[in-house]
Amino acid sequence: MSSNLLFDFSVNKENNSIHVKREFNANLALVWEAWTNPVILDQWWAPKPYKTKTKSMDFREGGTWLYSMISPKDEIHWCKAEYKKIEHQKSYSYIDNFCDENGNVSEKFPNSFWRNVFGENAEITSVSITIQYESLEALEKVIEVGFKEGFTMAMQNLDQYIEAKFKLRKQNKTSNKARVCTYLNFDGKTEEAFLFYQKVFKTAFSGKGIERFGEIPASAGHPPVAEEIKNMVLHVELPITGNHILMGTDAPKEMGFTLTKGNNMHICIEPETREEADRLFNELSAEGHITMPMADMFFGAYFGEFSDKYGINWMINFQNK
Repeated sequence: MSSNLLFDFSVNKENNSIHVKREFNANLALVWEAWTNPVILDQWWAPKPYKTKTKSMDFREGGTWLYSMISPKDEIHWCKAEYKKIEHQKSYSYIDNFCDENGNVSEKFPNSFWRNVFGENAEITSVSITIQYESLEALEKVIEVGFKEGFTMAMQNLDQYIEAKFKLRKQNKTSNKARVCTYLNFDGKTEEAFLFYQKVFKTAFSGKGIERFGEIPASAGHPPVAEEIKNMVLHVELPITGNHILMGTDAPKEMGFTLTKGNNMHICIEPETREEADRLFNELSAEGHITMPMADMFFGAYFGEFSDKYGINWMINFQNK
């Protein structure tokens, strides 16, 4: 992510509020999805080393998002967002509360009112956030415990993972010739698995071979990767039988990922044209669940992701050249 992107954070003690404006090097559809889809929110909402786990989400006016923030010591703090007004890809507002695992609001902690406004200009999306607190005491307490630092780190998590992963994918594919790949996620065993597959199929890794999280350069937009995940696999590609490609990555819990059987494998189709990408996406996703609509991504691809009506996970990726 470019260090020239706007990040503005201010506190107004006269009306007990925090104001944040942040730009993302991505289009509006992608950023809106990242803020409103629980599968993606679980990957980035919590600042490291905490992680987020959604129990339920009903993103509509009058609906709620019930989720937990889990510490490295497995201490669980429950939160609930109560959605008030939603304008698709424009804005939404909600009341944020601490609660128990059943969503019963705690009276011990003050709530806050959030309003997030989205805008797009030339593939740069801005999110303007206003957080209103009940009292000056509540506002000062939030600032004291490091809200600015934690919130800044949380918003960087998703960008860091997606941008790096797809940058490497682009490096490994040098033409627009159509291909079908299988994308695998592991909880730290990608290298072990791919060395096993390499031995079985007797083929060589594509591109630069095994790329690791520790190779991601730190910058203003990307903080240093945690020590415990530096040696994990960021991306690897292995041709197997019939020119089929296996791709793989570790999905570390330190970055908020929770793998279960069923969400750790995608069929990835890379068509030759945008038109074919749209056709495949629209027909395969019918009656399914779209997690990321087709859109031009900041990492140079026209990309979408969904599970079909039978529960099979798919990625459609047209690589712009």
